[in-house]
Amino acid sequence: MERKSQVVSIDEKLVPILSEVLRRNPAEAEFHQAVREVLESLGHVVAKHPDYLADALIERICEPERQIIFRVPWVDDQGQVRINRGFRVQFNSALGPYKGGLRFHPSVNLGIIKFLGFEQIFKNALTGLPIGGGKGGSDFDPKGKSDGEIMRFCQSFMIELSRHLGEHTDVPAGDIGVGGREIGWMFGQYKRLTNRFEAGVFTGKGLSYGGSLVRKEATGYGTVYFTSAMLATKGADFEGRRVTISGSGNVAIYAMEKAIKRGGKVVACSDSAGYIVDEAGIDLDLVKEIKEVRRSRISDYVELKPKGTHFVPTGKGSIWDVACDVALPCATQNELSGRDAATLIGNGVIAVAEGANMPSTPEAVRAFQEAGVLFGPGKAANAGGVATSALEMQQNASRDSWTFEATRERLAGIMSGIHDRCAEMAREYGVANNYVLGANIAGFIRVAEAMRAHGVI
Repeated sequence: MERKSQVVSIDEKLVPILSEVLRRNPAEAEFHQAVREVLESLGHVVAKHPDYLADALIERICEPERQIIFRVPWVDDQGQVRINRGFRVQFNSALGPYKGGLRFHPSVNLGIIKFLGFEQIFKNALTGLPIGGGKGGSDFDPKGKSDGEIMRFCQSFMIELSRHLGEHTDVPAGDIGVGGREIGWMFGQYKRLTNRFEAGVFTGKGLSYGGSLVRKEATGYGTVYFTSAMLATKGADFEGRRVTISGSGNVAIYAMEKAIKRGGKVVACSDSAGYIVDEAGIDLDLVKEIKEVRRSRISDYVELKPKGTHFVPTGKGSIWDVACDVALPCATQNELSGRDAATLIGNGVIAVAEGANMPSTPEAVRAFQEAGVLFGPGKAANAGGVATSALEMQQNASRDSWTFEATRERLAGIMSGIHDRCAEMAREYGVANNYVLGANIAGFIRVAEAMRAHGVI
């Protein structure tokens, strides 16, 4: 039986909207990519419901409500004044306060923050929880910096950002380069500046001052829950499957943990310096020791466990060259190319789910869809982190804390619901199993209906 192509193109009625986005936001390639992907899906919606074209509704969704750029001066350990640039894009508050992480990485610029914030609108909407979309960060590079330097940077960053935050306004969390340590320093500075213990203004906090159990594990666990739901539609699961997971940070580590618990064998993981392969199955405790305790490079794994392992440095190959049944890109945007997708397909991959934000290029996504590979986009598959952040906000608001198991069950239920909403929308619009289209449409409709109810604002 011939398989119906899942690949879609942009509707002619939406071409002027995309053209205007490109014109008004020059040199922001990642943002352009994210908008184009959503607009490709919305052609199905406007054909069925042309009223969504009224009142420039789609144009308003593509335009941030507020973009904040600011200077961040700080003093290094040698007494030298250093300058970085800070960003916060408050993209859409139709469903609730802006919600999205802070990224500290030298690649950060306005276009990347806008792409992340735009994705966050739909991701947050898919959770079914009352949170809007936003994102922030800085081109500050925490690598090679002392604890004192990072703390001073975080405190300076918060001097400006604090005036734009609030538990009913904008609630940041962590992202690349921002973990529990950095959240603690920023929350402490916010408390100092405002003279308020406003626990709900940050998520990803330490358990000793209002954090939630499962938050650390949530994005990685959620990606595996979503992947399991996709596999189940084909009568499959993780048991006995070879799994490759890019990255070795928080998301990747806990995706590994949950995949292993579900019977998968994780054979490769990576960091920016390269990737390791362990055909016997990655020793997760050793990865945690290297990354969470030593804060070292993944290449140390081969030195500490030389038998049956090898390391491939960046530029000498791709982690996606490793044969696997399930691939979980959990590192960064556009890390999985069309060539990588062809390699994975040739090696028999059956499912790919994005644990990072937009880690697959458009060419890779098309290749997976044309080959009939189950593909879970980041705005659905990695929504577990922000979902659990919203649960942390609930606990803070009620001055309560939930058990690990109760929170984990809530997360599993949310991820199952996201999968089902995406699958249902894809079926309703005639492209079954297209989770990209299903996620974009489900997220868009929820946000659009709220925006229409609020009037032209």
